[in-house]
Amino acid sequence: MVKPRTAADHIADRLREAIVKGLIEAGTALRQDDLASKFGISRMPVRDALRALEAEGFVSIHPTRGTFVSLIDTGEIQEIFVLRQILECAALRLAFPHITAEMLDAADRILDRIEEGADFAQWGMLNLQFHMILYRPCGNRRLLSTIEAQNNAAERYIRFLATIKDFRSRSGAEHRDIVAACREGNQTRAIERLTEHLQVGCLTLTDAVENRS
Repeated sequence: MVKPRTAADHIADRLREAIVKGLIEAGTALRQDDLASKFGISRMPVRDALRALEAEGFVSIHPTRGTFVSLIDTGEIQEIFVLRQILECAALRLAFPHITAEMLDAADRILDRIEEGADFAQWGMLNLQFHMILYRPCGNRRLLSTIEAQNNAAERYIRFLATIKDFRSRSGAEHRDIVAACREGNQTRAIERLTEHLQVGCLTLTDAVENRS
């Protein structure tokens, strides 16, 4: 069942979109009273929306200074994606001989869920689940935990990517290409497609951050 949308969800959507588009600059203070007045609503949904945005990394809430729009660091983005490329390609290479048709079917089902219109929060979770299905057979728990840690560090930026026009459809096509290469038993092609997928994601994200108005 689809969870009903709340007032807090709608406020979070509006603020998230404004932050991503640069209409609300990094470092801007977000005051609950002002937002409640702007949206014509009580403070409680505003507070809940800000907490949701904090969990996604879009805002920082300080106990005494209040809430501020978080900074987006393109240098950090590049560092994370370089690490992801090294780690995830290694995991896929180790996992490849052990990936089964059932695993690939499960990966396809996740992609189906994304294409059916997974909401903003679900997209990031499903994206990670898709990748981990392919990496988990590598059997290296330290490698897998490090990959998850880097994905958690990138979560805010991944969510940012999900808001970029046409990115989700392009990303979905790239995911399908990776699965197709795995089904064909073509390890070299699968790793090439994964490498390209991560490189395109990094370039798309850094360009969007640097060029947004």
